Amino acid sequence: MDFAYTARTEQLRVALQSFMDEAVLPRDRDWNRIAAGGAYPLDVVEPLKAEARRRGLWNLFLPALRPDEPGTRLSNLEYAPLAEIMGRVPWASEVFNCNAPDTGNMEILHLFATPEQRARWLDPLLDGRIRSGVSITEPEVASSDPTNLETTIRRDGDDLVIDGRKWFTTGALHPNFAFTLVFGLSDPRPDADPHRRHSFVIVPAGTPGFRVVRNVPILGHHSPEGHCEVAFESVRVPAANLLGEEGAGFAIAQARLGPGRIHHCMRTIGQCELALELMCERALSRRTFGRDLASYANIQDWIAESRIEIEQARLLNLKAAWLMDTSGNKAARTEIAAIKVAAARLQTRVADRAIQVFGARGLTDDTPLAYLYTWGRALRFVDGPDEVHLRTIARAELKRRRGPVAA
Repeated sequence: MDFAYTARTEQLRVALQSFMDEAVLPRDRDWNRIAAGGAYPLDVVEPLKAEARRRGLWNLFLPALRPDEPGTRLSNLEYAPLAEIMGRVPWASEVFNCNAPDTGNMEILHLFATPEQRARWLDPLLDGRIRSGVSITEPEVASSDPTNLETTIRRDGDDLVIDGRKWFTTGALHPNFAFTLVFGLSDPRPDADPHRRHSFVIVPAGTPGFRVVRNVPILGHHSPEGHCEVAFESVRVPAANLLGEEGAGFAIAQARLGPGRIHHCMRTIGQCELALELMCERALSRRTFGRDLASYANIQDWIAESRIEIEQARLLNLKAAWLMDTSGNKAARTEIAAIKVAAARLQTRVADRAIQVFGARGLTDDTPLAYLYTWGRALRFVDGPDEVHLRTIARAELKRRRGPVAA
């Protein structure tokens, strides 16, 4: 395994960092000011998107790009250090068309969309002209087990009718929101294969019966694009909106979640680097009892432990990315689960140490630390809770020792 950055990756890192420094960071204050007022900062984001695309910093996340599609085709290993840089500014990924949940949706539309679906939904996503959502998790059932999900998708002639309620549909309040991918129960027979009972269907924004119930706050923080609870009340769409085969929803979800999980981890490492930098700057500039904070042994320990843990997580992340590139997403399943747990826990630890060094100011919006801590805690649920990933890792480990393990 060789994780050294290639010449191409280094060139893109320099170009991306320069663009972040010259164009993105100077607009961060404006983005946050507009978002705090309850509006999505399109006037900030859209000009930056156009310039990022002009500079060749577009759709960097997608290894499967075709020659006729816009973007730079990169492997997961090449993309990892670039996602780190983007992650340092929470809203920056959209500037490069590398933002969740659109990235995951582009992944599975690439794999499963019909030509008509590609033309209507994938091509505009690749161009950055629209935004999308994915509606999987439900408030009334334990959604870490997808076989529990109860939203129904039933055939009625040439239509599909959807009924149910979802939440944490990210992006549903974005001004450019155009559709969501809904995961629902399409085979209600109790004796059916539990992994063949669900399907995905495309529901366009504005479809009668589809509505946003509320923007769900995360630890008191509201996203301007929305992490929304949404309702589907006799929502009727053409049967042609079915994504892939009927009953293939579980398999499609797994194909979507692998890359999505590791992309979160890549960005998290960049956010941890930012928290560590801020911690060091504060320790060097703040004095207490006649000494710089940096001179205290416990502060030095926090700094050293953060550096060690970030490097460990980065190496695990790169190994998972390398396995995805060389052996496929399924072969990297255990490593993806491991980095998903490690990265989310790392973010809360590093951000917590940095907050402690900043004192009470670390709890305020004067620094990004409170947000980084909040998002790190949320990541322990995003794309599956820690416990599910730990179960995956343990089952793989036990299988190597003594054969198949009971569910």
